[in-house]
Amino acid sequence: MPQHIPVRIRLHSRHDGENVVQELPAEATIRGGSLYVRYEDSQEGPQGGTTRTTVKIGKDELKLIRHGDIQSEQTFKPGSKLPGFYRSPYMNFMLSTDTGQLDIRLHGHSGSVEWAYDLYVYEEFSGHFAISLLIQEEQET
Repeated sequence: MPQHIPVRIRLHSRHDGENVVQELPAEATIRGGSLYVRYEDSQEGPQGGTTRTTVKIGKDELKLIRHGDIQSEQTFKPGSKLPGFYRSPYMNFMLSTDTGQLDIRLHGHSGSVEWAYDLYVYEEFSGHFAISLLIQEEQET
């Protein structure tokens, strides 16, 4: 049975000059040569809601899976345009990601991942995104 290790993550997203930084508690586990990082993402606004996000980090590919009030899946692989989807109570659409850069540096349950991609919604260009994810094991006190 894989061991779930408590970690802290720092997720930094850049899009159209806007910077969003989130620091969240998470858990990490290694399974089948991939690092899985899971965290809860609370939505702003009157409806509230929670979505569980899983980031699967492989050797040369990253997959972002959301379950809950929002369901989505995006896959990032350098030089590839890959299909995905987004579903919420308010809208559903197909999307794809064209990944230009993916830099994975892992050491056990810690490390960093940086990726940049163009997002397409129904094959229409929607924007360029740059994301960095820092993963640090929680220290025992």
